[in-house]
Amino acid sequence: MTATLKFGNKISIADVRKLSAMKDVVFDRDWFLKAEDRELYYMFRDLAKNDSDLELIKARHLRYDITRIPAGRLGSEYVKTLGHYHPEVTGTGVSYPELYQILEGSATYLLQKRAKGRDDIIEDFAVLEAAAGDCVLVPPGYGHITVNVSDEELTMANWVCRDFSSIYAPIGNLGGAAYYLLEAGFVKNSRYKDMPPVRYLKPGDFSELGLGSGKDMYDLVLDEDKLGFLTAPQDFISFFEGVLESSTPELKTQETV
Repeated sequence: MTATLKFGNKISIADVRKLSAMKDVVFDRDWFLKAEDRELYYMFRDLAKNDSDLELIKARHLRYDITRIPAGRLGSEYVKTLGHYHPEVTGTGVSYPELYQILEGSATYLLQKRAKGRDDIIEDFAVLEAAAGDCVLVPPGYGHITVNVSDEELTMANWVCRDFSSIYAPIGNLGGAAYYLLEAGFVKNSRYKDMPPVRYLKPGDFSELGLGSGKDMYDLVLDEDKLGFLTAPQDFISFFEGVLESSTPELKTQETV
């Protein structure tokens, strides 16, 4: 796969996540120790279709990215992203959210909410399976990992505030998320002291953002009011309430290995 992307009138070079960078979060340690280092997935950051859009995006303190995750396995585990949390907006106690849209392929998002002051205690663990055109909102307070369980390349876009850096250490220090998604199903990460059962949800309805009927979420750049919840989430608490609860649960049996 090429590490370049033509978006609008520019060619972007990817930040490449290599297998070696995943050393702390891979479940199958025997496989990892024998595997050769390789490129795992590709992150194209700060994209815009033209210079005027980029100026507008920056003025609104936003960033639009595209990530490509090829199909593959990490031993017995599906290929996945490193996983991270977002910091809180200074003085608010509310962390930054993120909005994703699947452009090609399909994705499984693992979202976990940690207890206050305890990285190793998880209060909620939600799984959302999304297909092309679907949007997934990661609300304040949730760490997240994206998994490609398919045999096809996954391409997804995200809108996020540009004024912070993601926090990788809490998930990395615990060896990954509270659950690993293996080919045989979910298995608990024993480094966590406590976690609830896995909840399966469907992507929510974001028609209020103008994202009905598979509309490209890049076009939200043209509406200054639609993405304010990303930069000032403390002003949109009611918008986030029930984001994950309002999705329709899929009643599946949790598998353990």
